[in-house]
Amino acid sequence: MREDWDLKQRTLAEYLNCSQVCYSQYERGNRDIPTDVLIKLADYYGTSIDYLLGRTDVMTPYPAANVK
Repeated sequence: MREDWDLKQRTLAEYLNCSQVCYSQYERGNRDIPTDVLIKLADYYGTSIDYLLGRTDVMTPYPAANVK
């Protein structure tokens, strides 16, 4: 998605509060992406974590659950 949006790794690394090298390792699969980073990326792109992980082809995020 980053490339589709014409974003630089550095831009997302700054958003995620990590180094460009760290972000690059996420993209290459050399480092597991922590849950909090997945949540931030899903929020940034307006999609679901399942979409980011390739578990669905549906980009639309899930509706928010009513938590009381």
